[in-house]
Amino acid sequence: MQIARVCGTVVSTQKEPSLTGVKFLLLQFVDQEGQLLPGYEVAADGIGAGVDEWVLVSRGSAARQPSGSEKRPLDAVVVAIIDTVTVDNRRLYSKSAQSR
Repeated sequence: MQIARVCGTVVSTQKEPSLTGVKFLLLQFVDQEGQLLPGYEVAADGIGAGVDEWVLVSRGSAARQPSGSEKRPLDAVVVAIIDTVTVDNRRLYSKSAQSR
């Protein structure tokens, strides 16, 4: 899994039928210092993440493991919304601090 920040949404009215009803998020991955990495990725979201939240993302074949995703053509899926990230006893991210 990787940590990413939700920077937006992706809307598609024409898509593979198995993806009907799936919400797509635009993500930017985060490095070990909490800095955003260049580039973006689109991931399916089944948990209700929102813009500016940090999330855990499963990619590749692991993206098809959550129930209901087994037969969907997914390469990335948001599997959790992060509350806190701590690295070397230093708070890198806190959801509660972000919402202030």
